[in-house]
Amino acid sequence: MLDSAEFLTPAQIVAELDKYIIGQHEAKRHVAIALRNRWRRLHAPGEMQREIVPNNILMIGSTGVGKTEIARRLASISGAPFTKVEASKFTEVGYVGRDVESMVRDLVEQSVNMVKQRRKEEVKVQAAQAVEDVILDILIPPVTTSVATPKPALGFPTTAANEMPDSDHELNERTRERFREKIRNGEMDERKIEIRVQQNSSPGIGVIGGPAGMDEASMAGIQDMLGSMLPKKTRKRKVTVAEARKILLDEEAAKLIDMDEVKDEAIRHAENAGIIFIDEIDKVASRSGKGGGGPDVSREGVQRDLLPIVEGSAVSTKYGIIHTDHILFIAAGAFHVAKPSDLIPELQGRFPIRVELQSLSKDDFFRILKDPKNALTKQYEALLQAEGVALSFEDSALERLAEIAFEVNSEVENIGARRLHTVMSRLLNDILFDVPDKIGPNAQILVNRDMVEDRLRDMVRNRDLSQYIL
Repeated sequence: MLDSAEFLTPAQIVAELDKYIIGQHEAKRHVAIALRNRWRRLHAPGEMQREIVPNNILMIGSTGVGKTEIARRLASISGAPFTKVEASKFTEVGYVGRDVESMVRDLVEQSVNMVKQRRKEEVKVQAAQAVEDVILDILIPPVTTSVATPKPALGFPTTAANEMPDSDHELNERTRERFREKIRNGEMDERKIEIRVQQNSSPGIGVIGGPAGMDEASMAGIQDMLGSMLPKKTRKRKVTVAEARKILLDEEAAKLIDMDEVKDEAIRHAENAGIIFIDEIDKVASRSGKGGGGPDVSREGVQRDLLPIVEGSAVSTKYGIIHTDHILFIAAGAFHVAKPSDLIPELQGRFPIRVELQSLSKDDFFRILKDPKNALTKQYEALLQAEGVALSFEDSALERLAEIAFEVNSEVENIGARRLHTVMSRLLNDILFDVPDKIGPNAQILVNRDMVEDRLRDMVRNRDLSQYIL
């Protein structure tokens, strides 16, 4: 658990985040400390582990500045189960909509999938052997009875190489071994065979209504129980040997995994390493000076429902009870209308670390286009490389693109780095359309400042840019 972060210091975590996210050093420092603290807690004395709780983080900043990306990359670095939810999608208990506990159930589901995938990798070799045996049984069914075959006539010497088998069973085994080699070498990949594939009967089961007060986890548990009681259905499929290997590998790997162990490990992993990112937290904050009834009452109800989850409580899931005391919660919001102080005091206290993310400058836009491993320019280069076309950008072109994105954000709605998608799409759409019909393979396209000025001239001149708003 948290093995991937064991050798990462906070400085190394920030360095990893810098590969994908430009700027926002203060936010990166806080999340790096929070991640390292989780590893530190697990290596603290046993009696103190229960007492050390994570410092949840509240990120404040407009859209497109990197709030979600920081949290997502943090989870990727640590190998932790991660789920992103939007606070505005939740409703107070008693209203129609998702209840706040569903975010914890989503986290556990993610954790189970991660643990299951890791266990499948561990038994991959055994599963592949089992799949090979299944395919071999379909191609050359084994002979169970041994029937003697005639010996060669006297006077014809035999050697180990051409020795006649003593029985049909031995002949069958030799044939199977030859076919096994062919399967391993890929010689049989295109041959069609008929396999039986299991069908999951659970999705077809519905529980209508249910006792009053029954929650989502209980309903899911009943569905799983009913599904496990029914016999597994199978259906025949005619596929190639190569396709059969992929289909059967998952089934055979599942047979080798102890799901009870998977569930227990997944619960522990979610409890100690899980990260829940709550976006749009400002949407459930009551506006300053507002009072009485209306939607603000419901918003405050959502906050009060969130409070026990963030404070630490036991949530029932179909995999078991999970305690949320040590889950790291990262909340984020633009807070253009409401302020962090508009959240109820109890919830404010559960997010002690507050960090304000800065709006992106022209220099930031330039670096976003040039530096990250997943930069938008590199993504377009990869897309056209698939067509055999070499796309490249001059720095002067990237500087102009950064200026245009910054100007548009300043004059219309500021959507942060997402504006670069609008600008790049406008710049390259004609090229993307002409490849490969008019622009063939081995073509080389250099994007310079003149091309940017020419293709985005209308965008720069037209101050009514509503058509370019995402």
